[in-house]
Order: sequence, then structure tokens, then C-alpha cells
Amino acid sequence: MIDNYQIFYDFAYELAKLAYSLDEVPVGSVIIYDRTHEVVSSSYNQMKSNKSSIDHAEILALRLAMSRLGNERLNGCSMISTLEPCPMCAQAISFARLSNIIFSASDPKSGGVIHGPKIFESSSCHHKPNVIRFNDNDKSKKLLQKFFKSKRKKG
Repeated sequence: MIDNYQIFYDFAYELAKLAYSLDEVPVGSVIIYDRTHEVVSSSYNQMKSNKSSIDHAEILALRLAMSRLGNERLNGCSMISTLEPCPMCAQAISFARLSNIIFSASDPKSGGVIHGPKIFESSSCHHKPNVIRFNDNDKSKKLLQKFFKSKRKKG
């Protein structure tokens, strides 16, 4: 099953690299139909460029998918992301009713799925997607580390 997501992970990673080039935290996200594996939407972090603290890759991909499908629910869709979603994004994923959340890099400091508040394990979470870890041999983690290391050098 993981092999089915490789091409979508690669796309998400390219979006993360685009974010990096734009001085955004390098995270990319892709939403696909489960049955046909067609891309519904994709995005990357745009917090700085949009001057919005909520414009995470996942939120922007969710908004675009909902707009394209004309529905606030994304039943039958999955998200592939280069980073473990934060609590805000995890809750939005639950509200959207995604089938699966597939991600590569874990986020011990700010994650909301396998770290932090573990949103999908909370009794207040009404929809729990399948959580799938994608092994990218730490590509996404290294890109994030490179980004934050460059910020520490400047600051």
C-alpha cells in the first residue's frame, strides 16, 4: 500500500522544496481520491507570503479540495504530507473526514498526531483517519533541519 503513495509523496516533497525556496517552512501536502488516486488538490506552507499563521500546507490543500468538490467533507480522500500535522491541521483533517493521513517526518515539538495532544486519540475527535507513516529515508526531516539551521545562522 505504501508504494501506492510514492508518486504523491514525491509531489508533496517537491512542494516542500518550493516552499523552502520561497523562505517558507518546507512542508508540502497533496490530497488524492482513494479509489482512482487522482490528485484533488495540493499546497505548501504559505504563512509568510499570505501573512496568515493558519496557512499551513494541509489547511490550504483542504480548502482547495473542498472548493473543487463543492463539499465540506472529503470522504473517500486521503492526504499525503511531508510532516506530521500540527494539532490545528489534525483537527481540520478530522473535520474533513479524510480516510487516511500519510506523512513522513515526525514532529516531536509541534506535532498533533503521534506527538503532543494526539488529536485522533482524543474523545472529542469524531472522525479518526488511518494514520500511515511513510519512510522517505529522512528526506523531509533533513530539508526541515536545513531550513531551520539557516534561520538560526541569520538570527
